[in-house]
This record gives sequence, C-alpha cells and structure tokens, in this order.
Amino acid sequence: MFYYLNGTVAAIDLNVAVLDCGGVGFLVNTSATTLSQLKKGEKALLYTYCAIREDAFDIYGFATKRELDAYKQLTSVSGVGPKAALAILSAVNPDGLHMAVVTQNEKALTAAPGIGKKIAQRIILELKDKLGAVSELDFSGGDGGAAPALQPGGKATEAVQALQVLGYDTNTITAAMKGVDVEGLSLQDIIKQALRAISAK
Repeated sequence: MFYYLNGTVAAIDLNVAVLDCGGVGFLVNTSATTLSQLKKGEKALLYTYCAIREDAFDIYGFATKRELDAYKQLTSVSGVGPKAALAILSAVNPDGLHMAVVTQNEKALTAAPGIGKKIAQRIILELKDKLGAVSELDFSGGDGGAAPALQPGGKATEAVQALQVLGYDTNTITAAMKGVDVEGLSLQDIIKQALRAISAK
C-alpha cells in the first residue's frame, strides 16, 4: 500500500492529477483544494489512500496529511462515498469541515455538489464526537499565533457561528481566526478582530 507518491505533475484534469514517479504515471483522484496547489511540470508529494476492488485499483491523493485524514473520516460515514468526500473537501478545507461539524453548519456541507441535507446531518452526527475530541484547529502555515480552541458552547464556536450568520464561508472564517486571543478577549472583540482580518484581505 502506498503512503505517498512523490513525482512530477504530468497532467491535471477535473478531480484528477497524473503524477509521474520514475517513468510511471499514477492517476490520482483528488479534491479541488489539492489541485489548486499543483502545477504541471512541477514536483509534488501527495499522501495517498488506495481503494482496491475486483474491477478497480483507485488512488486518492492529497497535498496534506490533514486533508487525507479528513477524507478518511468522511468516507467512514455511512452513505458517503469517495466522490461525495472529494466534493465536500473541494467545498471546504479540513478546518472548514471541522468547523461545520462542531457548529452543526449543514449549509457548509450542502454547498458541495450532490450533498443533500440528510447526508450533511449524518456527517455531523457521526463525526461530531470524533472531531469534538480535537481541542484545536490546525492554523499552521499562516500568520498569527496559536489556534483558538473550538469546542461546543465556547467563545470561539459562538464567534464562528456569528460570522457564518453574516454570510462568510468556513474557509474565510478559518483564515480570519488565526492567532485570535480567544481566552483574553470578549466574544464581541473576537468577532471584531476576525472581521478586521477579513477586511484586510
């Protein structure tokens, strides 16, 4: 079983990329999030999951281990297949998925093509305990300090819900919450800081 593929991007198409590894071209199914980080002719490393059936050997690959883990969590949900999981991860990044589950935001999930309300509710129901056990979101790689804790009923969660009501998508909110001092600020000030960060983009 492959852990990752490391090679040159030979081709990019809708929901797939071809990675040339030592002269062998691997067709890798992936999300729009990962595809946006790939460039034809450049080196890339994709963390992989292999689905082997009698009539197929499908490879799913992602630019980060975190996105691969999110994919595995989604496909563990009853009724969520590989295509549905890729559609969701094309609509929200892993942190956005975490937010959607913890804040029970069905709309963030139904924004993905082919994902209806019942499937979104099932994802939230089946993943809330798994994701709720994670005390922090991963905001590494961006400006700002430590990630705010996102727990049900907490100030960070309430701020996220307020920003969602204002119409901001989960990816925008995730970026805006980087480095926010959740413990030291009031709910109102957390929201103000996030809005300032959004306006500065």
